[in-house]
Amino acid sequence: MSDNCISGTKTSSSRSSIDEGSTSSPLALAILLLGGFITVFDLFVVNVAIPSMQADLGANFAEIGFVIAGYELAFGVLLIAGGRLGDIHGRRRLFVLGMVGFAVASFLCGIAPDATSLIAARLLQGATGAILFPQVYALLRVMYDEAGRRRAFGLLGMTLGLAAIAGQVLGGLIVESDLFGLGWRVIFLINLPIGVLAAIFARTIPESKASDVAGVDWPGVSLATVGLLLLLLPLLEGPNSGWPAWTWGSFLASGLLLVGFLAWERRATHPAVDLGLFANRGFSAGAVVVLLIYSTSTSLFLCFALLLQTGLGLSPFEAGMLFAPASVGFVVASLIAPKLVARWGNGAIAGGALIYALGIGWLILTASELAGREDVLVMLPALILFGLGQGLSMTPLLNLVIGFVEERHAGMAAGIISTMQQVGGAFGVSIAGIFFVSILAGHSSGTEPEASRYVAAFAGAMFYNLAAAAVAALLIAWIARKRLAQ
Repeated sequence: MSDNCISGTKTSSSRSSIDEGSTSSPLALAILLLGGFITVFDLFVVNVAIPSMQADLGANFAEIGFVIAGYELAFGVLLIAGGRLGDIHGRRRLFVLGMVGFAVASFLCGIAPDATSLIAARLLQGATGAILFPQVYALLRVMYDEAGRRRAFGLLGMTLGLAAIAGQVLGGLIVESDLFGLGWRVIFLINLPIGVLAAIFARTIPESKASDVAGVDWPGVSLATVGLLLLLLPLLEGPNSGWPAWTWGSFLASGLLLVGFLAWERRATHPAVDLGLFANRGFSAGAVVVLLIYSTSTSLFLCFALLLQTGLGLSPFEAGMLFAPASVGFVVASLIAPKLVARWGNGAIAGGALIYALGIGWLILTASELAGREDVLVMLPALILFGLGQGLSMTPLLNLVIGFVEERHAGMAAGIISTMQQVGGAFGVSIAGIFFVSILAGHSSGTEPEASRYVAAFAGAMFYNLAAAAVAALLIAWIARKRLAQ
């Protein structure tokens, strides 16, 4: 449900060239929108399928956490590189490559025989999504004039919102229908024919490249990717394994690699991340806010799905339908948020973050009172408030943060913030998971009902989300005042 990519993201300020005589057909627009749809759909559809995957594969929390976090991490750290590759080699070419790669990775997810294979396939799926997704924004930007762009990006925003809702509701229906006896695997396998057809019809999209674009900083990308993976792995696995020595060794290796990444970026001719942007305190604080607030989204979906399905016994479709009003609230709030900011200024974003925190707090209170599946409807008002607060804060936040940098650095800033969104989501899963797993293990008495165990684990894990959202609201208020002073 969270807006996991930045509207209008571009990775280069270089001039773009487009094939002469090419026209932008409705079919080309539809194919690009489909590319955006499946990347976001696959982020959300996994949430309702996680309990089924866990039961089928015999996976523990660390493994299912990595199924979600691995996708987001690979997507996030490779996003800037994916955009630059499109600028250099052709955006349509990279769109096709990304679409085919995404379809193949989805197929590998669908046939995965065990949790380890599924995690590897999800990492590949996230990497191919990072090749695919930036081309959607870049192509929409160069294919249309100003008026056409407004319509195209408006349709894209609506498409991504619908993808989030469909991922919850349609995904639950697909899993529950158990088509061909394949269960959760169908949510991945359907991407294969979609990807192939989209790649075939992508010939209607005009090719475009950017002139004088910087190359890809592969050493920097590699250091960041391995360093973050080594940080994420012990955070997910540590609570299950009792924090053995290898987890601390992984933390140490991660720290060394990330320090090496920073040192490399300072001396690189064309760095993956321009560290000079963080000299601006407003942008630096904004990046922290994005990391914090997006860390609360994916982790809530995961813990909520386990509460509803494993703890309370709801079906995947019932769980998806329960969360649908929150998704609708997010879409509605996203549409009205720009008007509220125009009327009340950036302080309205801080107000949205506060509403978001209140929604999480209310959800904790209502969930704590659940005794069984018959009580779940009491959470609806809290879920709607949660969705409204998320839309009011997340959607305009990105524009506020990027506004601190000069226009010539907007592409790099947007890429950095996109990466912070995805990395935040990945680490939110691991941090909330530490509390969820620990509390669940602490309520392992054989006489305690399963519902009570999962209610306690969910409520305890969400206190991290509540704290993160509250801190984000305070930081946004400070950023808004700083922006007003500029």
